[in-house]
Amino acid sequence: MSLVLDWNDFRPPPRLALRLLMRSPVAVREPRTGLAFDFSAAMRTLCEDVVRRSPSFAHIDLSRVLFTITRSRNGRRHGLQARVTPLRFPGGSLFTVHRGTTYQVQRLLLDGRDMLYLVTFCLPRFLNRDFQDKLVTVFHELYHISPAFDGDLRRHNGRYCAHTASQKKFDAHMARLVRDYLHDGADPARHEFLRLSFSELCRRHGSIVGLCVPRPKLLRITPPPRPGPPAGPSPNGTPG
Repeated sequence: MSLVLDWNDFRPPPRLALRLLMRSPVAVREPRTGLAFDFSAAMRTLCEDVVRRSPSFAHIDLSRVLFTITRSRNGRRHGLQARVTPLRFPGGSLFTVHRGTTYQVQRLLLDGRDMLYLVTFCLPRFLNRDFQDKLVTVFHELYHISPAFDGDLRRHNGRYCAHTASQKKFDAHMARLVRDYLHDGADPARHEFLRLSFSELCRRHGSIVGLCVPRPKLLRITPPPRPGPPAGPSPNGTPG
């Protein structure tokens, strides 16, 4: 399995297209008409505005973040809405050692640029929340990105390193960030799509498309051999 997944205009990353069929979302071949709603592009446009207006996210370089979609496993309203996948280990390292074995996370390259994070949204579940919940979820995932922007996650002190010791306080903090963003001249055109449900977007555009990148794998690698002592003379008197 390749240590590097390299995409460009000639070999684009995989995409997923979803549309409604008898009130249920189904995967379809990506339409060629250009009328489909590009969720990945819309989410990137929204997050550009968020990063520009919210000091808490000023460290994020969106050119090294991929926004992707995955299909919800079921039609339940509750469940995974979104996730952020770090593409580096603590300290920004590509490698980690576990029980004496060295592992590397797969690198994702887009147009020659190393990606550091995947932000993935579960459709249609995410789009079927209300507007405020959807925007809080977006802020939630962006907040997980390390302030060092080194490919690792933001880590809090103590046992609950992802969300601090209080999930309630963490969620309240995200809600405040959203409120500040909306009151600070946020561009309505960039978040208007979040006011529509999955079915409403599908009826308006026919289908929803987005990047659909598999989660990078941890691959076992063989470290390069350590240099040994200089070779001595061979039995016949010539260098070994």
